[in-house]
Amino acid sequence: MYYSNKLDILMDIFGAEDIKVEKECLTVNDKIYPIVDDVIILLEPAQYPESLSKRLKVDKRNIPTVDMEFAEDIQFTFGEEWQEFPDIIFEHEKEFSQYFDLIKLSDLKNKRICDLGCGIGRWGHFLKDQCKELILVDFSEAIFVARNNLKDDENILYFMGDLRRLPFRDDFVDFLFCIGVLHHLPCSALEEVRSLKKYAFQLLIYLYYALDNRPFYFRVLLMFATRLRLQAASVRNSHFRNLFCWAGVFFVYYPFIILGSILRPLGRSHLIPLYESYHGKTLERIRQDVYDRFFTRIEQRFTREEIMTLKDTFSNVIISKQLPYWHFLLKR
Repeated sequence: MYYSNKLDILMDIFGAEDIKVEKECLTVNDKIYPIVDDVIILLEPAQYPESLSKRLKVDKRNIPTVDMEFAEDIQFTFGEEWQEFPDIIFEHEKEFSQYFDLIKLSDLKNKRICDLGCGIGRWGHFLKDQCKELILVDFSEAIFVARNNLKDDENILYFMGDLRRLPFRDDFVDFLFCIGVLHHLPCSALEEVRSLKKYAFQLLIYLYYALDNRPFYFRVLLMFATRLRLQAASVRNSHFRNLFCWAGVFFVYYPFIILGSILRPLGRSHLIPLYESYHGKTLERIRQDVYDRFFTRIEQRFTREEIMTLKDTFSNVIISKQLPYWHFLLKR
């Protein structure tokens, strides 16, 4: 059993001494959590994705809904996305360096860290050898992809859970990061950032920015893209989504990238939408981002000034000046 030698870690994470690990379940006090393919299921049965309900033989029709809003369509989309794009690729290493520019990685040695909304485990892949223990949490079936991607590492614990309902104790990790997740929740992303304060002394967060450091026409284009996104996100047909992604690559992203490349010698490429974030990236990486951006119904965006209001909760708020905007470090 994968968790048979991790009982002490589980006891510490849950803040409980009455814990029992079996092949197919974890019991914490009187609560039983199923274990599927080495992933501990923290979700309430009403939150299970369809395929998980079938595996565990749970009939969701006879289960009361959870008492907190839960975006099933967002769960579906990210589960589908990361099963469609399951590989950790070379471009992810550069992106990791960009997101973690505010972190001294050597400080994570012998630390327990947590990735909330881990997806396929791409950031964990670059951190697993930097830390003592890595806790991966995702509310979609992407967590099973992460388990497969990191199957050769023994210092990782996998949880399928709702980050708003985690049963973990306060300060269960030394460092926590949540990259590109909270702005898709059906609640205030900034309030959720504040609520994460109890889990770790230091947090690294990335939220979509409101294009507040860009020319006005960026925001005009975003308005039209948002209208299209809301229509596209309602369609779950896989063939439609596949064709839509290819169309987005060739008729939207590539034209802007080409235009930016033409204007780059003149020092004007930064005036072209999408160019700075996507020039030099492979077709597959861009296609995945088209999926990510256009099939999520909920998308919150924040200005730098709005992020700085987190000073009412944290002693230090450090916003990176580098792409991707805005990612920031919080200290309690």
